[in-house]
Amino acid sequence: MRIAVNTRLLLPNKLEGIGWFTHETLSRIVKAHPEHQFLFLFDRAFDPKFIYAENVEGVVLFPPTRHPLLYRIWFDWLLPWRLRKLKADAFITPDGYLALHSNVPTLAVMHDLNFEHYPEDLPTAYRNYYRSYFPRFARHATRLATVSEFSRHDIAETYGVPESRIDVVYNGVGDVFRPVDEDTKTDVRNEFTAGAPYFICVGSLHPRKNIARLLAAFDELLRAHPSDLRLLIVGESFWWDDRMKEAFSTMQHKDRVVFTGRLERERLNAAIAGAVALAFVSYFEGFGIPVAEAMRRGVPVVAAEATSLPEVAGDAALYCDPFNVTDIADALYKVWSDKALQEQLRTAGLKRAERYTWDHAATTLWASFDRMCVDAGLHMTHRK
Repeated sequence: MRIAVNTRLLLPNKLEGIGWFTHETLSRIVKAHPEHQFLFLFDRAFDPKFIYAENVEGVVLFPPTRHPLLYRIWFDWLLPWRLRKLKADAFITPDGYLALHSNVPTLAVMHDLNFEHYPEDLPTAYRNYYRSYFPRFARHATRLATVSEFSRHDIAETYGVPESRIDVVYNGVGDVFRPVDEDTKTDVRNEFTAGAPYFICVGSLHPRKNIARLLAAFDELLRAHPSDLRLLIVGESFWWDDRMKEAFSTMQHKDRVVFTGRLERERLNAAIAGAVALAFVSYFEGFGIPVAEAMRRGVPVVAAEATSLPEVAGDAALYCDPFNVTDIADALYKVWSDKALQEQLRTAGLKRAERYTWDHAATTLWASFDRMCVDAGLHMTHRK
């Protein structure tokens, strides 16, 4: 079988959430299924390291898709033509975008619908594109997959798609995320905060990550309970909006906040491992990979009691109201001041994280693809 895959987010040294999902699942799937030919569709020159096996062929389809106008050109016109030319039997799209003008059976992975619930968090061009196209993508796809039961219910309710057409494929956590000893934690703290203890927040600096309220809560915590605590914020500034600018500019303790920008995988691992706790108060998440990564590291988690996060973290997080600054500050203080609570969350997190592996994610994604083939009438005899 000739399986085309949208791999435009496999970018060397720039893998983000969906890019990691694509990399970790596909690298396993293609090796597990040498009986199939995989056609990886890139939107720019690609790194050969993403050609994971001999049954993978890299195909470049210009131009790079980094703006809604280019999305339309690539997915509406160029992609259907290339799928026909490649004689693709099926199509997998890990980021949810697909070719509306193609009848190739398609499995689309939609990670979350933040743009439907908080459209003001996105620039106008992106918001308009997502809200116009994703309802059509959901209805056009032969089958859908998503990364949590929360998102499964949300997609079904928002787009009127039967839940029976949507599979849950939980994200995984890389094996490199492991607990470290106290000496290593000390070295990490020396590197990032001159030895001071710190909370860490991981994720692109997008409004939904709730950075503005986290900054205000951290400031409130330090006013009420003076200490040498720091707040380490890791991620690229995609949309640093006025709310975040104002929150930072009005902080009394802004000198205690460290912005690292994006960190490569090894340094990110180290930064998480050295933290007192992960502060992840995003008000909308389809999954929340940093939560699972922190749990795998044995790092306590403070999380928003919202969307998918209670599903992912279970009893391994202390929850707070993401829209209440004082509640966030109180949760941070509880974890910071209560060593027994830290140990309780650390132990629960290590156990909880065992369920999130990339091997399992790859297996369940392939099972969803198999169901898609059945839905499309692609019989096993056609998939040799």
